[in-house]
Amino acid sequence: TEARKPENIKKEDVGGMLVENSRDSENVRKEKLEPRTDETLCLNGRSWLPCYGDLRTVIMHESHKSKYIIHPGSDKMYQDMKKLYWWPNMKADIATYVSKCLTCAKVKAEHQKPSELLVQPKIPE
Repeated sequence: TEARKPENIKKEDVGGMLVENSRDSENVRKEKLEPRTDETLCLNGRSWLPCYGDLRTVIMHESHKSKYIIHPGSDKMYQDMKKLYWWPNMKADIATYVSKCLTCAKVKAEHQKPSELLVQPKIPE
């Protein structure tokens, strides 16, 4: 609906992937962005998630905290999600999302070797 408006699609265009001509935002590339029967748009067989709304965050939340795959790292999460979805800067968005996960940060801290005590160097006189 709102996300499918030509001016909103043009805002997310990366290197002419979505819009044929930068001067004509009405000319959406038909061979790239294909409509599906459920009225979502598909790019190269993957669902295109528009920036409009909070859908990307919801999808990342569900992918990261599902009961079948619990808290995957950003690389694993990206590999799984890229099979189904696409949006500009997707990999960076996923890395940012995972880096802000408190559960992942706590587990990572538990598995790291604690640093040794610092030793004050002697000051020459």
